[in-house]
Amino acid sequence: MPPRTHHWTAALALLLACCMLTPAQADPKGERLARQVYDRPDGRDLTTRGTMVLQERGRAPRTREMFIYRRDQGGGEVSTLIRFTAPGDIADTGLLTIDHGAGESDQWVYLPALGKPRRIPAARQGGRFVGSDLFYEDLRDRRVALDEHRWLRQETYEGVRTEVLESTPVDPGNSVYGKRLSWIHPEALVALRIDFFRPGQSQPFKRFTARRLERIQGYWTVTDSLMTDLGSGHQTRMTSTLTRYDRGLDPVLFSRRALEDPVFESRFRP
Repeated sequence: MPPRTHHWTAALALLLACCMLTPAQADPKGERLARQVYDRPDGRDLTTRGTMVLQERGRAPRTREMFIYRRDQGGGEVSTLIRFTAPGDIADTGLLTIDHGAGESDQWVYLPALGKPRRIPAARQGGRFVGSDLFYEDLRDRRVALDEHRWLRQETYEGVRTEVLESTPVDPGNSVYGKRLSWIHPEALVALRIDFFRPGQSQPFKRFTARRLERIQGYWTVTDSLMTDLGSGHQTRMTSTLTRYDRGLDPVLFSRRALEDPVFESRFRP
C-alpha cells in the first residue's frame, strides 16, 4: 500500500505488482514496514490551508485555494473534508470521505450547482477528483491488510537512503492500481516517491513525489507534493501554507451538513 499521505496527499495520502503475492510469498519485512508507515504518529486531527495547482503543457497554471480537515474518529475510522474556497468557478465545492475501520470507504462530493451532495460509487474510485491527477482512491485511507507488501531493496533517492516497498492489492477489484512502489524515508516513515502501475503493466503511469518534508508540532508532514501523469505530463501540485494538528475538531465537521453548507464549515477554519 502507499503510505497514508494525510498531509496533502492524502489527507491526502495519500496513500501494486503485476501479479499478486501468494501467502507463501508473504514478506514479513515488507508487512512490518507497511505497518510502521501506517501507524506513524500523525495527530488526533489535522487542519491545512493551501493550494492545488494544475499544470499542463501549453497552458497557464490554474491555482485553487482550499482547506483540508482530517480527524481520527476512533475505532479505526478516519474522516476527511476538503473544501475549495477560490477561484469562483470551484469555490464551495467539497469532498467528504469516511474511511471505516473494516477498510470500506464512503465518499460524497458537493457541487454548488447541484445544491446537494452526491455519493461517489466504488466503481468511480479511478475517477479524477475535480480534474486533477488525484483519483478518488488516492483520497481514501487504505488499510495495510488490503495489500500484500514486499520489501525490495534500499535505494538512495534525493540524497536519502530509502526503503523501497512494493504493494499489491489482495483483491484486484478494490483498487484501480495493479501495484504501487513506495520509496520510504527511514526516519520519517513517509513516502518520498510513489509509482503507480495499471494492472498488468510493467511501467508506472503516475508518480507522486514529496517536494518538501517538515516536522510540525512533532509530526513529519509533507507540505509540498507533486502528482504527475507520466503519459501526458499533466501535474497537480499541492502546497500547504498553514498546518495545524490537534485542534480538537468537532466530529460534526465531518458530516453531510458541513459538506453542503460552506458557511457552517467556515466556522472551523483557523
